[in-house]
Formats: sequence, structure tokens, C-alpha cells
Amino acid sequence: MGASEPNVPPAAPGTAFSYEHDGDRQFATTLARGLEVLRCFTPLEPMLGNKEISVRTGLPKPTVSRLTYTLTKLGYLRHNMRLGKYQLGSAVLSIGYPLLASMSVRQIARPHMKELADYCNGSVSMGIRDRLNMVYVESCRSGNAITTLPDIGTAVPIAQAAIGRAYLAACVPAEREGLLNQMKVKQPELLRKYKPQIDRGIEDVRSRGFCTSIGELRREVHAVGVPMRRSIDGEMVSFNCGVPAFMLKKDQLEDDIGPRLVSMVRNIEAGLGIH
Repeated sequence: MGASEPNVPPAAPGTAFSYEHDGDRQFATTLARGLEVLRCFTPLEPMLGNKEISVRTGLPKPTVSRLTYTLTKLGYLRHNMRLGKYQLGSAVLSIGYPLLASMSVRQIARPHMKELADYCNGSVSMGIRDRLNMVYVESCRSGNAITTLPDIGTAVPIAQAAIGRAYLAACVPAEREGLLNQMKVKQPELLRKYKPQIDRGIEDVRSRGFCTSIGELRREVHAVGVPMRRSIDGEMVSFNCGVPAFMLKKDQLEDDIGPRLVSMVRNIEAGLGIH
């Protein structure tokens, strides 16, 4: 699962904060706009011009021009003079690395993840929530893997991915309802399409510890997802294991890979002192 970037529809005009934080006098709108600009860049679209950023954020082009100029001066963007476009700068990495380095669960999980990835000739990833996506903060692949993805930083929609449905299953009811309501507003098509799988996934995690995704994120990859039972440093973490469909034997995903992923997560919890 997550072996490629998902086909996520572009955001509707108007930034999320334009209505979510109306009337909040403590909210720094200019800062939020700058961060929205940075969020426009993806592995599939690493270079964008001001006009493209304006379309994606819903911000006026003159505003975008001031923001990209400022972000470039601060090192968060780089300007390609020949193409007239921007790409992320090294300062973005400098901000993100301390978060990854401080997550002790990554160091504990990595050898367990690599062992399972090698066993199933697939990939195992760990993710945390970012708005309505799960972002991979660790990922291990089999030495025989046929793809170079997924990788750290890959984002997949909660609604569409096993790792996201596992996360929803671990949420307290109020938080889960809040996320589903956000999806209803911001991702209505995704929610409409995958609501049955979301409901089934939540029930599957309750009954057997894992949920499945059969080629929904990427047609040729079948996956299972498992959440941790407690948050780590305030973050709820979940895991997935994705295997190319042609490499799976009949019922192997549910009878073998799913239970192994549950066992792996429980071993990680034990290493963290979670019982």
C-alpha cells in the first residue's frame, strides 16, 4: 500500500483556514497562508509557478508572489530562474528532521518492519495523521521489492488506505466523527466511494486487529493496516503492510500477513513498554 502517490483531487478554491478560523483573533493568517503555499508541493509536482500555487490555494496571485518571494529569501523555497517556478528549499527539511529524530518509536519499529517486509516481499510503513491524510514517518522495503516506493513523507488519504482506516479505528468516537465530518465537507467523493470500506475496516480492527485494502490505493498492491493501541507522545500511530497482488497466495493477506502485522505492532508496543 502507498507504493505510489495517490490520485488525490486538487483542493477546491479557498484555503481551509479561510473559514475554519474566521473570528479567531489569535490566528496568524499570513503565517497560515505561507504554510499553505509550502503544502502545495508534492513528489508528483515538485515545481510550481505562482499561478499554479494561486489556483491550488485560492489565494490572489499578488499575495502568492509576496509569499513565494519571502519564502525564497528565508530558504524554504528555491526559485528556478530558467523555468520561472519554485521548489522546496533545504530549510523545509531542517524543520522536519527534528520531528523524525525525536520519534523513538521509529528506531524500535524499524527492525521489526524490515523483518516483515522481507518475509512478504513487500513494504511496511508507519504513519501519523496530517489533516485528512496519513504521512509515512518510517518505511521499509524487501530487498526483492519491485518498486522504490513508498518512502518517508509519502501521504495517502485516510479514507482510501488501510493505514488510514486503522487509524480511524483507534480514534475515540468523537475524534472519528469529527474526521468523518471533515471528509464530508472536503473530500465528499472519496468519502462516498469508500465509506463502506471505512465502516468495515473499523469493525475488522475491532474483531481481528487489522483491516484490508484490496487494490484501492494502487490497483496492483493489496494491503493490511493495524493501529497501535495507545498514542505515543500525543500521536496516534498506525502501520501497514503492502504486497504486490501477484505475489500473494489465496487468502494469504488475511490468514497470514494480517496476523503477522498485528503481532509486529504488539512487539513494538512491548518494546515501548505499552501493555
